[in-house]
Order: sequence, then C-alpha cells, then structure tokens
Amino acid sequence: MSEWKNHTTITKFILLGFSEFPKFTIVLFSIFLGIYLMTVSWNVGLITLIRMDSHLHTPMYFFLCNLSFLDICYVSIISPRMLSDFFKNQKSISFMECTMQYFFFSSLGLSECCLLAAMAYDRYAAICNPLLYTAIMSPTLCVQMVAGSCLSGFFGSFIQLCALLQLHFCGPNVINHFFCDLPQLLMLSCSDTFLLKVMTSVLTVIFGFASVLAIIISYGYIVSTILSITSSEGRSKTFNTCASHLTAVTLFFGSGIFVYMYPNSGDSLSQNKLVSVLYTTIIPMLNPLIYSLRNKEIKDALHRWKKRFFSCCY
Repeated sequence: MSEWKNHTTITKFILLGFSEFPKFTIVLFSIFLGIYLMTVSWNVGLITLIRMDSHLHTPMYFFLCNLSFLDICYVSIISPRMLSDFFKNQKSISFMECTMQYFFFSSLGLSECCLLAAMAYDRYAAICNPLLYTAIMSPTLCVQMVAGSCLSGFFGSFIQLCALLQLHFCGPNVINHFFCDLPQLLMLSCSDTFLLKVMTSVLTVIFGFASVLAIIISYGYIVSTILSITSSEGRSKTFNTCASHLTAVTLFFGSGIFVYMYPNSGDSLSQNKLVSVLYTTIIPMLNPLIYSLRNKEIKDALHRWKKRFFSCCY
C-alpha cells in the first residue's frame, strides 16, 4: 500500500451526462422523464394484467411478468439519478454510490440475459414438444429458472464488485457518461485493471455468449419444427409467438455488444453513450409493447377487462 501514499485518492466522480447539449437541457429532461414514466406505467400495467387475468397464468406470461419487473428495476437504477443531474451544476457521485449503481445495474442486466435464454427454452418446449409442454414447464421449474437467473446475475455482478472495490482512483475523476459503467471506471483507475478485465471477459462469455448460444440452439429447433408444418397459416401463427421474443433479444444483446465490444476511445465514447440510452431506457419501455402489440392473448385479456370495467361503470 505504500506505493499509493503519494497519490490522492478519489472519493467522488463527476458524471458529465448530456452536458454537451446545454441548450437542450429542458427538452432532454422532458423526453427522458416521459420515457421513464411510460416505462414504469406500461410494465406495471402488463404485470397487473397478467396477475389479474387467469387466462394468462401460463409459463410464458410468468416469465414475461418477471421480465417486466426486472425492466422496472433496471430503468429505476439509472433514470432517477440521470434526471436529477440535468439541473445540477456539480453532477458529483461518491465512489461508493458509483460502485453500487454499477453493481445493481450489472446484476439486473446479467439476470435479464439469463431470463431471455429461459424464455427461449420455454418457446422451444411449447412449439417442439406441445403435448409435453405442461409437464416440462412445471411451475416449480419456472420458479427455479427465474430464481436461478436472478441469483446468477447477482453472483456474477458481486464478483465484479469485489474486484472493483480493490481498484485505486488517483487521477482524473470525470466520467463521460450519464451513469457509472465499468468501461469508464476502468479508464480512470490508476491500478492494474488486467484481472478485472479478464474477469469481465469471462463473465461476458458465461452470461452473454452462453445465453445467446442457448437462444440460437432453441430457435434452431423451433425453425426446424416450423418448416415441417404444412399449413402456411400454421407456420405464420407459430412464428408470431416467437417474433416478439426475437425482437427483444436482438435489441438487448445487439446494443450491449456494440457498447462493450466497441473500442472506448475518441468519438466512440459519445456513440456508446447514445447507444447506452437504447438499452438502459428505450428497450425497457419498448418491451411491454413488443410483447403486446402482436399478442392475441394479451389483446383478448385487455378486451375482457375493458368490458368488465365499462359494465361496472354503467
């Protein structure tokens, strides 16, 4: 520890946020506030609908309900702080607040990776083994898969947190981002970050590539089954049950790959910041719409509850 005695230890960081657009502060604040409120209300609405309508008490909607809950938590880790920073002259955040923000953000992100893979397996079981679907996707297994996703995400992020807390920060303390993300923290550290980078790469392989591989294998079997259906109407109907999940997977993993695989230098920092907006705020808002717009069962459930509501009013 003696080698750090002559260095100043950083206890606070400055989040630049969107300070490069000072003329658009009110506009950006209004946009992000609207997105946050819509995200929370739409996801809460979807959870409420699934919980209240007995026709939606199936494994698919159980997973979707948990995905909506994760999205509410996910966006709530980032957005409130980002919104409050718009009108602060000094956008400072303590080292401990910064690390904990990243810990919870990472935990939820890794959990969502696993949950999306579990949802792909659910679609595989429903389409490729329809007669055994109820037996395969038992309530116990569904709970275990969700619990396993959350615990895996927490454990993976906790390992990163332990390594992150060992780093020293003694130089610049300005983070060119709207939240504390690991790549930016590693750039500011004056410690050897090799171990944490290796650890992060391993976790990326385990959670990212393993989840994507599980999704690809599941959809490989699904596509094979769909192609064996003789009726074009049957093929279309079966594919529509997977289209929403495929869209959500593409958006989530696509934006994450761009940010964490793209070099963090020069103009790419601003590009990463803009892409980060996609997976931290936009995707959690879009997920309820993605899973609802082309979903006949959810539309029918909404119609039933509208009839009940109006029958009560009149």
